[in-house]
Amino acid sequence: MKIKILTAAISLSLVACVTTTTDQTAEKILDNTYSNNKSVVAAKEVKSIAIASTVTPNASLSANNDLLITLEQIMSDPDWMGRSPQSWYWGDDNQTIFYKQKRVGSPLSDLYRQATMDDKAEKVKLAQMHVASDRDAQRNKANTHEIYTFEGNVFVKELASLDVQQLTYTSAYEYSAMFLNNGNVAYRVGNKFFQHDLSSNKIIELANLQLKADPKDVKSDDSYIATEQNDLIAYVALQKRNSELRKNQQEKLKAQNSTLTKSDFYLGGNKRINHASLSPNGDKLIVSISSSVSSQADSDIMPNYIAEDGHVKAEKVRQRVADNRQYNDELFLLDLKSGQKFPLSYDVLPGADEDVLASVKAENYQREGKVYQSKKLLRNIHVMQANSPIQWHENGKQVAVLLEAWDNKDRWLTTVNLMENKLESQHRLHDDAWINWSFNEFGWLQGDNTLYYLSEETGYSHLYSKNLTGKAKQLTRGQFEISDVSLTQDKSRFVFKANKKHPGIYEIYQVDVKSGQFSALTDLGGMNDYALSPDDSTLLIEHSTVAMPPELYVKALNDDATAIRLTHTVSEKFLSMPWTAPSVVAVPSSYQDEAVYSRVYLPKDFDKTAEKNRAVMFSHGAGYLQNSHLGWSGYFREYMFHSLLVQQGYVVIDMDYRASAGYGRDWRTAIYRHMGKPEVEDMRDGVNWLVDNANVDRQRIGTYGGSYGGFLTLMSMFTQPDLFQSGSALRLVSDWAYYNHGYTSNILNTPGDDAIAYERSSPIYFAEGLEKPLLINAPMVDDNVFFQDTVRLVQRLIELEKQDFETAIYPVEPHGFVQPSSWLNEYRRIYKLFENTL
Repeated sequence: MKIKILTAAISLSLVACVTTTTDQTAEKILDNTYSNNKSVVAAKEVKSIAIASTVTPNASLSANNDLLITLEQIMSDPDWMGRSPQSWYWGDDNQTIFYKQKRVGSPLSDLYRQATMDDKAEKVKLAQMHVASDRDAQRNKANTHEIYTFEGNVFVKELASLDVQQLTYTSAYEYSAMFLNNGNVAYRVGNKFFQHDLSSNKIIELANLQLKADPKDVKSDDSYIATEQNDLIAYVALQKRNSELRKNQQEKLKAQNSTLTKSDFYLGGNKRINHASLSPNGDKLIVSISSSVSSQADSDIMPNYIAEDGHVKAEKVRQRVADNRQYNDELFLLDLKSGQKFPLSYDVLPGADEDVLASVKAENYQREGKVYQSKKLLRNIHVMQANSPIQWHENGKQVAVLLEAWDNKDRWLTTVNLMENKLESQHRLHDDAWINWSFNEFGWLQGDNTLYYLSEETGYSHLYSKNLTGKAKQLTRGQFEISDVSLTQDKSRFVFKANKKHPGIYEIYQVDVKSGQFSALTDLGGMNDYALSPDDSTLLIEHSTVAMPPELYVKALNDDATAIRLTHTVSEKFLSMPWTAPSVVAVPSSYQDEAVYSRVYLPKDFDKTAEKNRAVMFSHGAGYLQNSHLGWSGYFREYMFHSLLVQQGYVVIDMDYRASAGYGRDWRTAIYRHMGKPEVEDMRDGVNWLVDNANVDRQRIGTYGGSYGGFLTLMSMFTQPDLFQSGSALRLVSDWAYYNHGYTSNILNTPGDDAIAYERSSPIYFAEGLEKPLLINAPMVDDNVFFQDTVRLVQRLIELEKQDFETAIYPVEPHGFVQPSSWLNEYRRIYKLFENTL
């Protein structure tokens, strides 16, 4: 059997972590030290698929060979590990960075400022927070000023002097601050948009979006009783006449007096505004609205048994997918100069009236002995819930809107013809399974009428450009995914993150807009995220490896430049511990051509000929998430727990089963209409790999996971009872009809259309298959996966007279556990389960 193993330093303490060179030229990482003379530690070569150990642990701690990993340590408040930089961004001078860092033993964080040529950071004082909190600032066309909001007020900063001017000082909440092309600024307060003239300080209301019917369209009551009342009672007739006189006088005053605003736009009653985007010229507005009538029931609650006042608190929670109703966005173009409102019809969108669920409905109808008759009907469509789904060209004369069908099968990138007041489709992305909620970035190549966007149409997320009157041009290609796209200020290059050289390694790349020349900007290995400096000269990078939490680096965009480390936040205590760094293994699949990338934790002195090992398989949550990458995992407690298991003689495997992120569209959608089948097939291949390659006893393998991982624990133990000897399901999903609409309807459609998919994907339907010990760990104030999922499953197991299961409840915990005592109790139970059964 041919096996690809990507070594990331097997079973080593970070103390002893060394790196090796590859055949390619590896990039060097320089560590800034905290010494006064700013000395630089000798550079280390970074192997592209190995741990880059870029810190030197404390020697005295490292010499302590008696350090053992304990549950009490790893499940305690994670502050002991160090507190990595969060929410990092560039300062205005291209030489300063800012980041937040959590306080020890506190939920609060502080903002820090650090020069890129310095080795120490300084905390930003609360009195100066308004000066530094400009992460999302927007610059004017001359690049001399920026505008941003802080705590609901608007500020303008002059970039040369860094002088800050506060424009608003109110208890209202101003947001969406922007520079207009006329040099003034605009911002939003509630449903009103204002223009602030920086020369005269005059404030002009541009638009007032009223969620009620236009008074002109409100007709007087002409019922028989109302008419009779007006005819018989003189007082009623007089009041009506006076009201009409006052109304007419006010209308005349508005029409004839230029000092009064004429900015009211009436959008109708029982509506809510979902999106509103102002043109850079301040003359037009794109608005989407939908019904505000709630379909939630009184039963959509979650009881909190440990509330502050001692009473049971019924908290409102989301609807279940089975109860969710379809909705449609109404899209409008508002002309702020003429006061006109133009509806933008979706009937121009290609495929908007297709019955994309016809085959699914026909299959479900057939099961009921019925025949489904397909017909064309305009589908419900809405503005996509993506970051900035409405994008104006900087000249204010073009606007693009990203739309999505309610059934999740189509995405349209559209533009608005501002002369004819109608939508025009620029690109349709159709997926028979579902449109990904990631990879929906788009924007304008300023200077011409060309859009750029990401699309999965080839099976992987790639970058495209399209002139409004021409065909799309693919700028990147290959079996890898790109994301986090930035366009340089001179519009010549795109910068982005991609896993080009390995599915689990994310580097930063660039592509030339005109030539299409593709090149790497980093070669650090592991996981890398970035932010471009304002002048596009330097990358701020968050870099991590499988065994090293994230730290910040800077690197010039020059290909041969070094990456200089700025932060050292990981604790010496953490670095001194004998963690087991996993290898990333490509496990061959019995069911399809692609391998299943997996993290494998092996004992330090692994001997394939020795006594057979026990093993545990961990399944990550979310489904669409990547965990077998070469960077630091959000599952850091599990990483430490797996090191503890290895210390106790276990082998651990953590698989990126089909449905996981990072491997393209087909991998993502393999679970369409049948969740739990491809994943469990991959889990079986993982078990076989452990037996064949890691000297594991097939009769001594257990499994555990939380959320989606808890779901997979149930599905594997219920449908393949021979696969594992025991399992623990944490915050589990037992019936997908009870989960939320946004996530579940993508994969399984809706229960009303596709009951077959829900029944074959929900563990509760297969509970009779439980034969081995099962531990259920359930948080009770979980507003993501409701505690009800556990309650219903437990009752089902009781009725099936199953005996070998236990349930542990956690009264104060949400979906992601918070209290260290709960974490410890949960993992003590999991560890005890494996010790007793394996």
